[in-house]
Amino acid sequence: MPFRPVSTVDALAEALRGRILSGELEPGTPLPEQEIAATYGVARPTVREALAVLVHEGLLRRERNRSAQVRLVTLEDLSDLMYVRRPLEDLMARALAGRRVEAAESALARLESLPEEAPWSAIVAEHMALHQALIEAVGSPRLERLYGALAAETQLGVVRLREVYKDRDLLITEHRDLLDAIATGPAEAAQAAVATHLNHSWGE
Repeated sequence: MPFRPVSTVDALAEALRGRILSGELEPGTPLPEQEIAATYGVARPTVREALAVLVHEGLLRRERNRSAQVRLVTLEDLSDLMYVRRPLEDLMARALAGRRVEAAESALARLESLPEEAPWSAIVAEHMALHQALIEAVGSPRLERLYGALAAETQLGVVRLREVYKDRDLLITEHRDLLDAIATGPAEAAQAAVATHLNHSWGE
């Protein structure tokens, strides 16, 4: 398969996305177009398009006549997010009980192989890929759409997990246990494993 050319807009959006998801750019940080253009050596229209991409993804928010800002996800937001996310993950666990999902296994393998100095954004990416693979394995387009609608807030929430998972081995072990519980079943055990993981993820 040939590589898709990466535009300057895509490259800038990826660079800023990495800084947001690594926690380098904290919630509420403004991103003035002129400053970003100077930092990355690109034209302001390019910056404007890249910021629009991140606003669409939900990583930034923008008000009229003001610079874009890294979106702030409050504890109340996270609580409500998990209120909605838990039933979706529960449906996933029940549907996949007794199955091993290769795409999720691959994401976990990539997570394990990341070097020690890998940025947190790389860990976020593989963490999201693992959970997304499980959702997609169910085969329900509506479940995928509902889960996808929570993606940006989930990613921003995962940024906070650096404090919960200071030891990356704990994150890896927890996801290995999760995938094994889903693969071996029964449904009740898979659902319990998902609930335990989500509770720990959000500090409960």
